[in-house]
Amino acid sequence: MSAPSGSAAWTGQRGQVTRLLLLRHGQTPLSIEKRYSGLGDPALTELGEAQAEAAARRMLARGGIDAILSSPLQRARQTAEAVSKAIDVPVEIRPGLIETDFGSWEGLTFLEARRQDPEVFARWLGSSDVAPPEGESFDVAGARVNAALAEIVAEFAGRTVLLVSHVTPIKLILQTALGVGTSILYRLHLDLACLSVADFFADGNATVRLVNDTSHLGGPDSPALTR
Repeated sequence: MSAPSGSAAWTGQRGQVTRLLLLRHGQTPLSIEKRYSGLGDPALTELGEAQAEAAARRMLARGGIDAILSSPLQRARQTAEAVSKAIDVPVEIRPGLIETDFGSWEGLTFLEARRQDPEVFARWLGSSDVAPPEGESFDVAGARVNAALAEIVAEFAGRTVLLVSHVTPIKLILQTALGVGTSILYRLHLDLACLSVADFFADGNATVRLVNDTSHLGGPDSPALTR
């Protein structure tokens, strides 16, 4: 099924459009305590599973999803599998969508990481080329994510694809789509199980259509799913 293209005509963008639905995974034990969660592999909590089911219902109602691509980490795979079950589209694992490696800060809170490595932490907050000890910088992660993005846009030209990933890769994809600097990595907030949408065109242009939407997690007949 083709991604919509008519709405792009007035912007001057040309060629087939690949629409990417960017879904962040649901809650894990580390996200409850606001701890760095990179390459560690916690499972979803009960609330995280409910968030994934809510996202799945939204994708079912939306329709028109041609493929589901997921980070290899368990929290993303569980979220993707909930959608897969609802819409009967298989999940494909894409290693390039994995979260940033936070190295020795894995499992720490913001304050704990700052206390452990105050000088590195201060530089990390101000520069995307600084890596946590034993981890990777946002620049390194960005190169990986952008390589995966280019492959996906080429492979799924003219189609709609659900990418289930993590906060940093989604921010990096939005950064590329918007053509902005690295400040977006520090200033943009993305909630658990939120949906963002970006269109990528064959001529290299892109349009961001939605950011951090959690409407599927609330409503008068729904439990509180946004924690």
